[in-house]
This record gives sequence, C-alpha cells and structure tokens, in this order.
Amino acid sequence: MRIMNDSLAAQLQATLNVIPALGWYAAPRGALTFVNERSADYLGLPPDHPLRFGIDTGADWDCHIPLLHPDDHDETRRVWANCLKTGSAGQLIFRVRDARGSYRSFISRAEPIRAGDGTLLYWIGINVDIEERKQAEEELRLLVNGIGALVTTYTADGELEFGNQQVLDFFGKTLEEMKDWRNNDTIHPDDLGHIVTSWTHSLATGSPYDDVHRYRRFDGAYRWFRSCGRPSRDGAGRVIRWYVLLTDIDDIKKAEEKLAEQERELRQVLDLAPQLVAVLGPNLERLYANSGALAYFGTNLDGWRRTDIGSEVHPDDLERVRAASKRGLLTRCAYEMEKRIRGSDETYRWFLARYKPLCDNQGQVTRWYVACTDIEDRKRAEERLQEENVALREEIDKTSMFEEIVGTSPALTAVLSRVSKVAGSDSTVLITGETGTGKELVARAIHRRSGRSSKAFVAVNCAAIPRELIASELFGHEKGAFTGALQRRLGRFELANGGTIFLDEVAELSPDTQAALLRVLQERELERVGGRETIHVDVRVIAATNRDLIDAVASGTFRQDLFYRLNVFPLEMPSLRDRKQDIPVLVEYFIHRYARKAHKTFRRVNKKTLDRLQSYPWPGNVRELQNVIERSVIVCDTDEFTVDESWLSTGHKVESAGALSSKRSAYEKAIIEDALRASGGQVFGPAGAAARLRIPRSTLESRIRALRINKSRFRPRPTMGHR
Repeated sequence: MRIMNDSLAAQLQATLNVIPALGWYAAPRGALTFVNERSADYLGLPPDHPLRFGIDTGADWDCHIPLLHPDDHDETRRVWANCLKTGSAGQLIFRVRDARGSYRSFISRAEPIRAGDGTLLYWIGINVDIEERKQAEEELRLLVNGIGALVTTYTADGELEFGNQQVLDFFGKTLEEMKDWRNNDTIHPDDLGHIVTSWTHSLATGSPYDDVHRYRRFDGAYRWFRSCGRPSRDGAGRVIRWYVLLTDIDDIKKAEEKLAEQERELRQVLDLAPQLVAVLGPNLERLYANSGALAYFGTNLDGWRRTDIGSEVHPDDLERVRAASKRGLLTRCAYEMEKRIRGSDETYRWFLARYKPLCDNQGQVTRWYVACTDIEDRKRAEERLQEENVALREEIDKTSMFEEIVGTSPALTAVLSRVSKVAGSDSTVLITGETGTGKELVARAIHRRSGRSSKAFVAVNCAAIPRELIASELFGHEKGAFTGALQRRLGRFELANGGTIFLDEVAELSPDTQAALLRVLQERELERVGGRETIHVDVRVIAATNRDLIDAVASGTFRQDLFYRLNVFPLEMPSLRDRKQDIPVLVEYFIHRYARKAHKTFRRVNKKTLDRLQSYPWPGNVRELQNVIERSVIVCDTDEFTVDESWLSTGHKVESAGALSSKRSAYEKAIIEDALRASGGQVFGPAGAAARLRIPRSTLESRIRALRINKSRFRPRPTMGHR
C-alpha cells in the first residue's frame, strides 16, 4: 500500500539528503523504505539499490538487523518493537557496520509522522555518528579505572550510572546492585539520612556536594570517606551529569579521634593544675586556656581569645611585658617574668609567668606554652620584709651614719660629706686610695644610702679572679661556652640588676674586659660569654683601685675612655697617716670588737703602746691597724692592752697622698690641654676636646675648672690683614 504521494516522497528524500547525518524513513510497520545518500554510501549500497530511491521492497524491518553489531540486536529489537506497539518515538545507541565491515557507534532517534486524522503515515529517523565520543568515554573509563580513588557518576536526577573498578572492588557489588544505594547496605545507617538530605539539596540547587561519611566494605567493615561531588553543565548551564570522587580518610579520621582523645585527657590534666595555663600561637595569638585561667578572668574560651593581653596586665608592667615578649619572639628562647594580672573582680595579683616555645624540625616556633603561678602572698611578704629592713636601716643610721667607718678627722669628714651628697644619685663613683683605707666600706655606705638599697650589693675583687675567667664572672656564660661550662650561669652584673656592683682593683682588668665594661657603662647592655642574646641591665657601678689610673692610661694598660667613664665622681680615701687623730678612736673600736669575741676585758691601753701606734706610718692603713689589734687581743693576758713593738716595722717608705694626688693632677691636666690644643680650644661638638677624649662635655668642663685650665689660650687668634 502506498503511504505517501510521489511529490511528498521527493521532498522528504531531498531534505534527508542534505542533512549532515544518516537519515531514513520507514513504513508504518517499521520496514526500512528509504535511506539518504550519506546512509547509502556508508552502507555501501549499489547505485541502483531500491532504498536509494524510496522504493518499498516489502521486506520486514527485522531483515535489516544484520546491519547492526551482533551485541546490539536484542536491545534494538526491544526498543523498536516498543515503538511499533505504542506508536511513540524511540531512541537508542547502536553500532552500524559500514561498507568496509567496520562498526561505528550512532545515536538513533525515530519519530512517527501522522496524518491529520492521526493515521500513522511513516517513521522518520536520524542516526548521528558518536563514535569519537564513545571512544573518548571509553578512554575516560579506562583512565578512571586506573586512578587510585573511587569515582562514580550520576545522572542529572541523581541516579547512579557509573562506578570505576575501584568502586566495584571496594563494595564487592555490580553496578546494578549498587544503583539502589538508598535501600541497600553500602552506607552506614547513622549517616544515611544526612547523606540523602545533603544530596537532595545539591540536586535541587546545583551546588557542589561535599560530605564525610562511612561506607561498608565488601567484608562488612566500615571506613570513612570524603565524598566530593561536582556538576557537569551543558552550554545553557543545565546540569547534565554529576561526578563524585570518594577519598578514603579512615586512617586520618582515626588519628584525629586519637589526637582529640589525647587532647581531652591533656585538658583534664591542665584543668587540675593550680596555675593559669595557656597555649599561644607562634606570634602569641591566643589558642587555649585551662579552666583555672578562665575562672580567674571570669570568661569563656571565646571571650578570652578575643581579649587583648594589654587590657589584663597592670599598666606599670605593660612596657616591661611587651619588651620581654619581643625578645622572646626574636630569640625563640624560654623566659620568665613577674607581672600583675587583673582578675574578674577587677583587682590585680602578682604572677610568675613562664613562657616555653615548641619548635618544629626547622626550628620554627609552632606553639608557646605559658604557666602563671600566683605569687601574690610571696610579694606581700617581700614588701613587708623590705619595709622592716628599711625601718631597721633607719634605726641603724640614727646611731651610726656610716657604721664601721670610724673617725672624726677633717680628712675623713670631708670624704663622708661627699659620700652623703653622691649617694642619692645614680652617678658612677671611682674610689681611689692606698690599700686598707676602707674603699669597700665607703662603697657599701653609698649603696645603703641610695635608692637602690633594697636591691643587691655585689662586690667583685678583679685582682682575685684569673684573667681568663673574669669575663665569665662579670657577664656570665652560656652552657658549653668553654670547657667546664656545664650549664648557663648569670654574671655579677645580672645578679646586681637594680642594685649596685662594686669593682675593686678595677685597674687589673684585661683590655678585652675593659672594652666589655665600657659597653655596659655606655649602653647598659651586655652579652654572656658564648651567647648572642643582648641583656639589658640597670646597675650602678662603683669602682675602686689603689693604683694610679693616670699612670696606667699613660702606659697604655688602662683605657682612657673607660677612665673618664669611671671617674664621673672621684673619691680619694685618706691614708691613716693623714688622719692620725682617728687612731685612738679606731684602737678603742677594734679592741672592743675583738675582746668581746675572745671573752676578754681590758681596762686601759698602755700609754707607750698608744704613742707608738700614733707615731707609726701605717703603710697598710686601717686594715693593718685592725690586724695588729686583733693579734694583740689574742696574745695579751692582762687587763692592760699592749702591742708587741716588733710588729710595727719602721722600714716602710710611703709616698704621701698629696704627692700622688699632685702627680695625677699634673698628668690629667697635660692630657686635657693637649685635647684643647688639637681642637682649637673648642670643648663640645664633633671636633671638640670632649669628643676627642670621649667623655661628656659636663665632665670635661668640671675638670677644666678644677685644674684651673685657661681654655681661651688655645683658641686661634685672629690675623691682621695688610693695609
């Protein structure tokens, strides 16, 4: 039966011949009636084949099945049988053999064409070559099967369509068995509801899917996976497929759980600690505080993290705290400090804060651990003790202004008057005088009457320490700085921080130590032996010597700049020869002291002995007198005190203090005049005499006045011009 007229058939054939695909139409019963030129050429039909001309051969459509790949026969029969039965359109993918016997993949779509009354006139179809796409998909499938991860794809509606070999191996199921994933056992029951909710949201919004949950392995064990789903879109932006990557994170998850458990245990331990404990980041940013700290501040962890540390520290301590933190960050070394911290009741308490860094393998700080111990009671006790000490000192000062400095001679009184004036300042003092004149006693008197009296007084005999150890003794050393340095040791300057250091026999220092001492005097900072950390110290220096430092400067054994740094306020102790009228008082003082220790009583001093003591020149000064008295107390068996005259040798030849002083002054005057001459009489400025001598201008002006130097005579005279 003819289904369409020749004119319509000719138009349809012409249309199908111009489209860039394999076109065809078929009779209502499905038999192929016409193929366009592309189809005929692809199939290798002869030029006179009826299908080229739209001639109905009367053959059943099933006779064309052999043109397809054998594996596609059954699916093709099923789809087209359904189209013929229902009269509805159909689509499938199959492979068609070409003229050379090779197969290519096509997607075939058939549409029914009907008359106005609904009568089926014919079927029209288009086969689009998708061989390249199928090959790309196969290559992608092979690639996906080759990667070490579980990969699945889903339709736009969220139905599973593909799983790589790793997926099939992990679950031990076929793809068909896995498709109904909502109702099978592939997902942990506790995670299923959450997954369905998240997946439904992503399907509805097109937003990426990212979740962590457990999947059941083929052996029944559950493992944690991170599931990341990303949509693929067409040119119009519509989602056409979902790609999902499953990454096994079970080991990471278990490690995190173990770490979390350890952290919980650690926090329980820290919460029991009686200190305020905190964990800070590499730049001291706040991370964690124990319950004791949070209770003290009256806040929770989030509130504590948002609080600036400056708001909790006492304003008077803030600058010191920031300086210590800055040094800690630079040196990456543990440190400790005392500071006052405000609590929830708005009152401040003293704490000893210890900071310890945790470093990685590269030496970079990853954490700072801080423990603050309450020392409020200790500080209160120290303050009470200090107040008691001050009161006791004041009581002592009422009875003896200078304690063991005994005498009322004009020479001694003049020195003690200057001591009273300089004690209250922080000026460096240089005490000179012969051995045994009491230089350390004067140094201690200066310290006791200064604002530093509550801090340490540290005395160092520079002549008694080997030269190779003096730097370590003064400035400290780090562990391993030299053989025998088994641990870090603080030097005398650090021990005297805030107080006074007394450097006796300062002229015996080596040149290197002199240079280091000059730095402390100028910059108020030092470095331990073997260390690189700069340590700031606040120490008052009192130096003493029995040598002539002017001569030492002239001979090159003592630095001139250090001499002027030490000689800010000179004090010269008079010899006992210059204060003979004090000898009876000193004799009485020492007899009383040593007789009490020896449980002896003396009613009088032998007159001849006293005369002999007053006429003796005392080259060893007060110390020699003290030794003679102590020795005599021991051997004297009567109630009359006598001294063996053989102990008082007259073979000593002592240069008078006036001669020594005159010699020093002359040499100092010559040095200053040379500097004024070189600077043209100018005292200050870059080229002035003070800069040349490396001493403060005020010190030089004071010495110029004391030595009666006329500085104007060194200024250049103006020249007269020619007429």
